[in-house]
Amino acid sequence: MTDTAPSAATLAAANAALPDKPEQKPARPFFSSGPCAKPPGWHADGLATASLGRSHRSKIGKSRIVHAMDLTRKILGIPDTHVLGIVPASDTGAVEMALWSMLGARPATMLAWESFGEGWVTDVVKQLKIDAKVVKAPYGEIPDLNAVDWATDVVFTWNGTTSGARVPDGDWIADDRAGLSICDATSGVFAADLPWDKLDVTTFSWQKVLGGEGGHGVLVLGPRAVERLEGYTPAWPLPKIFRMTKGGKFNASIFKGDTINTPSMLAVEDVIWSLEWALGQGSLSALIARADANAAALDAWVQKTDWIEHLAVDPATRSNTSVCLKFADAAVEGLDDDAKLALVKKIASLLEAEDAAYDVAGYRDAPPGLRVWCGATVDTTDIEALGPWLDWAFYTARAA
Repeated sequence: MTDTAPSAATLAAANAALPDKPEQKPARPFFSSGPCAKPPGWHADGLATASLGRSHRSKIGKSRIVHAMDLTRKILGIPDTHVLGIVPASDTGAVEMALWSMLGARPATMLAWESFGEGWVTDVVKQLKIDAKVVKAPYGEIPDLNAVDWATDVVFTWNGTTSGARVPDGDWIADDRAGLSICDATSGVFAADLPWDKLDVTTFSWQKVLGGEGGHGVLVLGPRAVERLEGYTPAWPLPKIFRMTKGGKFNASIFKGDTINTPSMLAVEDVIWSLEWALGQGSLSALIARADANAAALDAWVQKTDWIEHLAVDPATRSNTSVCLKFADAAVEGLDDDAKLALVKKIASLLEAEDAAYDVAGYRDAPPGLRVWCGATVDTTDIEALGPWLDWAFYTARAA
């Protein structure tokens, strides 16, 4: 049997070629794709606390919930035709409320190109057992959007958090659609100008682009979604936290600050801080510009680096928030997927030990690689400082 272990001379040469450990670290090494980095300048002492320890139904409690909703509507430009409510269980809870309450009235089309879209397929096809056409694309790509049948209800993610691939715009959504458009926008909202007139149901959470706390979802319904709720009763029972009608009528109070269950008022105050920060930055256009600048800075490093590539090859459908990267084939030649995953863990561990970058490992179900959050709460200077550390960690881990 041939001994394939590297010789002492080979190891010495490899170690000599290792890049020096960078001197400058990202000032805020928070690159997780959820919960994401707090906005610059955030500190716990800056949060308002008068609502803490008070009922969410008290005058002050409800006023703060409504304030968070009003700021969200203002920054995102959500029209008065749409209602907005805070719901339980993060973005997942918001999506499940829509799927369980509205689907089944007509056939459905499920678009999936990453793990969360796959999760909605499982719920609809295996749990609700709805007649659904499932259209998939591999990680890094999106399906043929022009082939979507808008006579059906269509469920899709705006931005694939675990694949780094997003829809380029809303032009593919039919104006004369008979079905509903149901959009999981959790890692796209606040980083894209969403076409609200084309979105009947939109969901997201505070923990993504706002850098808020987990556990709370936001559900935005257009008039066609409200019409569906009032004109259709699902064949299956609905848990209390999914119910949006009362006596056959749309329960508008949920979308006026009367939350279904008790929210964390600390989380509400935290997201108010982030929303007020966003407004001070210049609202949505400024948030998009910050995310675009971050993604461009990371792309500049990728373009000059031979061991890494974008998972989403087409720039037109590449995320500006959850940027997913894969190893170049030549850089990991001879490694199987298990070895590549081990390499990812080693890179992430090295970076965390140096306090240079936290939580940059790719999603567990995605192809082995890295994922860097580039949303608006991250500073471009920190993305620029990250590149040399990624180089150092890769070559150090590869030589180990």
